[in-house]
Amino acid sequence: MIKKLMLRRYESEDDYWKIRAFLREIYVYNNRREFCWQLYRWDYWRWHINQNIFQFNLNAAVFLWEVEDGRLAAVLHPDGRGEAFLQVHPDFQSIDLDIQMLQIAETQYAIQKEGNEQLTIWVHEVDHPRQQLLARRGYVRQNTPEYQRRRDLSQPFADTPLPFGYTIREIGTEDELPARSWLSWRVFHPNQPDECYEGWEWYRNVQRAPMYRRDLDLVAVAPDGELAAFCTLWFDEVTRTAAFEPVGTHPDHQRKGLGKALLTEGLRRVHRLGATLATVASYSQSAGALYASVGFTQYDLSEAWQKGW
Repeated sequence: MIKKLMLRRYESEDDYWKIRAFLREIYVYNNRREFCWQLYRWDYWRWHINQNIFQFNLNAAVFLWEVEDGRLAAVLHPDGRGEAFLQVHPDFQSIDLDIQMLQIAETQYAIQKEGNEQLTIWVHEVDHPRQQLLARRGYVRQNTPEYQRRRDLSQPFADTPLPFGYTIREIGTEDELPARSWLSWRVFHPNQPDECYEGWEWYRNVQRAPMYRRDLDLVAVAPDGELAAFCTLWFDEVTRTAAFEPVGTHPDHQRKGLGKALLTEGLRRVHRLGATLATVASYSQSAGALYASVGFTQYDLSEAWQKGW
């Protein structure tokens, strides 16, 4: 089957939209299980992770395999530095295609670490053929899985009262972006000095993503008016799936139930929009416990396989 496929590099924004449709098709094909990225994750990577952090040249970093009529069969791309994701449509899965994709990934995405080349490939826990191929090529499974959590929205939502004086609302206009950005900085960089903060303009890129909706970009506000916690939801009306990315609470406001209250409010909002499934990714035990407390008890694992040479 691989002989029928044509390989080329990413060329233009037309390919960005083509990959969006491709990922949505695979997600539905796989009964909304994350054997490949969901649509929101591609948007979030394109407009935030890559645009604001890594700044890969898409024309050099993204590879596409197509059939003669232009239909996409597979996409290879990085996430962070030294990582690769192999997105393959089930109709075209083969060991030969995986080998070709891995050969390109090892050439294009490996990073220098401690004097060696190193690459990490992420694989679904039940994708045993790809796991076996990686093991034969010298990759070793790491004990750092991503929990791909999901929740059926037909199940009832628990009451999650807010602490006295706190409120939940959607994010405000651009005037509030500096405060929202500073909150993110403190949540994800709690031990770094203030002078490392690099400003708030990056949030404009987040809001440029096609799936972004301000009514699903939620904040919890403290009694003094300061932003205390946040969660952003991405709703795909075609697959009727909503995803949380990111979620966080300022260290000074943790252990008050703000995260649980925000998640529940987000679930109610997307349910009213027609979502039937919600998802969220987690790594740590504490994050997993929070998500499980609002019904995200089912999950798959995406596992990191790493090779050094």
